[in-house]
Amino acid sequence: MRIQSVNVGRPQTLSWQGKHITTAIFKMPVEGPVSLVGHNFAGDEQADRRVHGGPNKAVYAYDRKHYDFWKTELPGYAFADGNFGENLTTEGLTDDVVRLGDQFRIGSAVLMAAQPRFPCSKLGLRFNDVGMTKRFADVRRHGIYFRVVQEGTVRAGDAIELVEKSAVPVTIQDVVNAFYGLEKDPALLDAMLRFPHLPGYVREAIGRK
Repeated sequence: MRIQSVNVGRPQTLSWQGKHITTAIFKMPVEGPVSLVGHNFAGDEQADRRVHGGPNKAVYAYDRKHYDFWKTELPGYAFADGNFGENLTTEGLTDDVVRLGDQFRIGSAVLMAAQPRFPCSKLGLRFNDVGMTKRFADVRRHGIYFRVVQEGTVRAGDAIELVEKSAVPVTIQDVVNAFYGLEKDPALLDAMLRFPHLPGYVREAIGRK
């Protein structure tokens, strides 16, 4: 497992669908070591901190395996790292393997898998496609939000090392499936609900299944 790129971006205001929208979803790869301090990489911000960023959404990772899928779905689109608003474009760090609470060393930083990403309308803006948010949800390839356990520096090419395997037997993909009502195992659902870093709306959705 390794980092393919580190991507950052600051808020910008754009006109889309007759509205002015401020977003930081347009992330671009940066070269060299990038400092990760607090809940942000250097040079990265969130536009609306009520729903983005913070301790449980400090770093967003999206894997090349997902990109390979989207290239078959959107063959005419010119993909580039950071296209989904991720801070880390990864190789081998997939939602169906990573557990809630897994800790990884990347460069000199340590990150903990905290929750899946669930899409908002700004994904449609990023792809200039009003249907992209629903499409993203439908294919259930959501990517991973991480907490910062140890600050440090990260750069493209860094290895991703599992340093502490979670005792929670729930993958990121399990949570996504449960959110959409596709996971019915009571023991698995209970384990999800006991994990402290899931947001309230995810808990509510899982609890109704």
